[in-house]
Amino acid sequence: MNMTPLNITKVRTRRPSVARIAFIVLALLAVAGLGYWALRPGTDPVATAQQGGRRGRPGMGDSPPVPVVAVAALTQDVPIYLDGLGTVQAFNQVQVRPQVDGPLIEVRFREGQDVAKGETLARIDPRPFQASLDAVTAKKQQDEATLANARLDAGRYAKLAATAYSSAQQADTARSQATQLEAQVRGDQAQIDTARTNLGYATIMAPIDGRVGLRQVDAGNLVRAGDVNPITVITQLKPISVVFTLPQQALPQVAAAQQAGAPDVVALRADGSVPGSAATPGGTAARGAVLERGKLAVLDNQVDPTTGTIKLKATFPNQALTLWPGGFVNVRLLVQTLPGVTTIPTAAVQRGPRGTFVFVAVEGGTVQRRDVKVGFEDDQTSVVLEGVKPGEQVVTDGAQRLSDGAKIAIAGPDGNAPDAAPRERTGERGGPGTRRARAP
Repeated sequence: MNMTPLNITKVRTRRPSVARIAFIVLALLAVAGLGYWALRPGTDPVATAQQGGRRGRPGMGDSPPVPVVAVAALTQDVPIYLDGLGTVQAFNQVQVRPQVDGPLIEVRFREGQDVAKGETLARIDPRPFQASLDAVTAKKQQDEATLANARLDAGRYAKLAATAYSSAQQADTARSQATQLEAQVRGDQAQIDTARTNLGYATIMAPIDGRVGLRQVDAGNLVRAGDVNPITVITQLKPISVVFTLPQQALPQVAAAQQAGAPDVVALRADGSVPGSAATPGGTAARGAVLERGKLAVLDNQVDPTTGTIKLKATFPNQALTLWPGGFVNVRLLVQTLPGVTTIPTAAVQRGPRGTFVFVAVEGGTVQRRDVKVGFEDDQTSVVLEGVKPGEQVVTDGAQRLSDGAKIAIAGPDGNAPDAAPRERTGERGGPGTRRARAP
């Protein structure tokens, strides 16, 4: 009965002494750490804190200027393009097929040859067709002789009937026979025309100007009018067409541009190369990207309900044969030109909670943050409606390190900052400014 209270008392007296020892050890370690930090050579905690605060805010009084790239705002005409992906199609394409049956005795064209309309391409044996023409021609001559005699008989019977030397029935019969022979002669003429046409089909001629493709039938083969494979295919390459699509939301712009005249269309390479800005001087694309320039020819009469797009067709001269049927090209359709607007590079436009803004270089080597109102914008150029005047320089590179009133060093034409800023950063000039620039 007395053992349990004694054991409890011993346990309670041991626990408080362990806690006090741990507290004392931790307090000694904290005092030792603070003493080491305070007595460390070359350390000034207050100065270090102040110096670090100044480093964290670029653009303050003694901070080095921030190197940036700046471009002057311009006044120019800005063409607005709609971009689409198009397929090149031949302006005209004809499959050359035989229209009569017979052996192909001659092929006169070379594969890949440019031919003119009416030029002979191949010949089918014409002898059977010539024989048919001669036969129907002879038949017509025979019928014409019979018709001439029938007309004389009809005239004689008409006179006899008038003087009562012959009956009226005989006169009517003679006149009917002459009429029948006249119809037979006209039928003979139709057969002659058919035979002459078939004889003409024996000589296969180019129906259009264009370029001949591969030969699919060799001389010596028997060809028929119903053959599946054509002898060759002729494609007209000058001019040439490009069919492309645009979203149906672009219909009002396209319709307005078409009413003002045939809009200009630019065909670009479809190999992933990025064309230059539509707002570059002269409104041209990057050098080498433009394949051909043409005009919008057709706006389709309905929207594709499955894709919500509208088809358009443009025509290009293609004198240099830069476009080829079946190829893919990027197409830019000019729908509007903004005259005399202020433009800046799109890279200069920044976006924040209050909207779009830019950093403008001002006197004293600093920048000013300005809110701007942007109109038309593409990957390269933005049209500024408010906030920037022509000739003012806007920062296009380095804006992420700037704040309103920050010092800047505008890079030269080669993209490098002036000499003063790099020397300060590399330590060629001593002083506290060098240490701040090199501090992490």
